[in-house]
Amino acid sequence: MSKQTILVVDDEKGIVEVVCDYLVNAGFQVLEACTGRQALALFDQQAPDLVVLDLMLPDISGEEVCRTIRRKSRVPILMLTAKVAEIDLLAGFQLGADDYVTKPFSPRQLVARVQAILRRMSDEAFTLSDQLSFNNGDLVIDSLRHEVRKTGEPVALTPIEFKILASLGKYPTKVFTREELILLALEDDYQGNDRVIDSHIKNIRQKIEDDTRAPQYIQTVHGIGYKFGGGS
Repeated sequence: MSKQTILVVDDEKGIVEVVCDYLVNAGFQVLEACTGRQALALFDQQAPDLVVLDLMLPDISGEEVCRTIRRKSRVPILMLTAKVAEIDLLAGFQLGADDYVTKPFSPRQLVARVQAILRRMSDEAFTLSDQLSFNNGDLVIDSLRHEVRKTGEPVALTPIEFKILASLGKYPTKVFTREELILLALEDDYQGNDRVIDSHIKNIRQKIEDDTRAPQYIQTVHGIGYKFGGGS
């Protein structure tokens, strides 16, 4: 089995060296980039399995790198950030990041986060039929191909967004609390605020709903959480 490849993006050479050493010792292949443009070029050339991305880069911001990657890929993105305010972290999740580590950080913790994210992608926490179709094919959730289609066109969801939508779609009569969705999509290694689910729901709605102000598929149950509202 080939090794998984991690792209590490940071303009601090010392951080890159330490992170890469720990990732290599954990069995990963690594790619290094010190600028946003170099990161995007390597991403297109090498197709890494995960990106460790610093937000403070010398040319284009990490946020812009994240946004550019998300336009074309669901590859997991782990943010490195010195910003600890909740509003900054939520903004990162809204851009499509899957997790974050705040500086200064333990390299062992970072490796554990990388492993957890990749494990979430490979280990399904639930069993789905190969394909769920709603409203005469308006929305299709294809677990075999790990993709979602809206009116026949592919929807670029992140791995976490896919798990949230697939969980809701499989149990359309169930009301999920935020904590339940965290357990399904983020698992118990996540230690942040449960309101991060709201950011992921907002992103999904923007991608699959015709009218985000009156969502058809992901409906809010006030005071509890969310449920799926699409017809078969």
